[in-house]
Amino acid sequence: MENASSVKEFILLGLSQNQGVQKICFAIFLFFYMITVAGNLLIVITVISSQRLKSPMYFFLCSLSLVDICYSSVTAPKMIADFLVENKTISFVGCVAQLFGVHFFACTEIFILTVMAYDRYIAICRPLHYTTLMTRRVCGQLVIGSWVGGFLHSIVQTLLTTQLPFCGPNKIDHYFCDVHPLLQLACTDTYAMGIIVVANSGMITLSCFFILVMSYVVILVSLKSQTAEGRHKALSTCGSHITVVILFFGPCTFIYIRPSSNMSEDKSMAVFYTVITPMLNPLIYTLRNEEVKSAMRKLWGRKVGSEKGKV
Repeated sequence: MENASSVKEFILLGLSQNQGVQKICFAIFLFFYMITVAGNLLIVITVISSQRLKSPMYFFLCSLSLVDICYSSVTAPKMIADFLVENKTISFVGCVAQLFGVHFFACTEIFILTVMAYDRYIAICRPLHYTTLMTRRVCGQLVIGSWVGGFLHSIVQTLLTTQLPFCGPNKIDHYFCDVHPLLQLACTDTYAMGIIVVANSGMITLSCFFILVMSYVVILVSLKSQTAEGRHKALSTCGSHITVVILFFGPCTFIYIRPSSNMSEDKSMAVFYTVITPMLNPLIYTLRNEEVKSAMRKLWGRKVGSEKGKV
């Protein structure tokens, strides 16, 4: 990938320069990443293998878990490996690829979370039309549309960034390549570019967040006419989704709808949506959902039974 830059690689400063802190962070984030991959992979396998989890809600949950695995894998392995080395370098091409991956999977997750809110709105507010509106074809189109939307957003951010000239310094005050840190390193006026980047990311984040809020306002209002059991079941499934939305959209909104001024704050917030939220998603969705827990127990029972049969 060619541009007008003399810089061929960047140095990631990471979360901390302290060697002792880096060793502790290595153990903590390695554990977090293993939990993230294992937990989300377990949800994917459970949903695919279970005959009871064939509703659109679980199809979207499976898609979200797949995105979370990919999303965390874009930044976590590099960050974890860098805790053990002194020179935390990344090539220009590698930096651009990481930038593309972060925005691709993050934006795809935003769209899937919005689709999940729409699914809950249809299920609770228009239950008689649910099966006709949320067909397998429609669900597939919504997920594909989320991936395409994420790709288009990411390709815009990436192309804008690669047009910038980088002629030094090459130290990125972050643990992965993102737009704001790279804008600070460009050897040209990036004010207009910064406005475009904020508009691109901010519009998507705020518009999707507005749709999510409106969906749940309508859902909460409609629950007044339902039975106590119906309200409990609806709030149980919606509660998990709202928790994930707050954990993901809160830090994203903080970083991407304003010009970046404090990298230490941005790094701390980025840990939430790149590491913490993908790790917590499986726990949040499974601990509050009896159907998923039951399907996981049956999957484990079949595995144990097959192992005993071999012996």
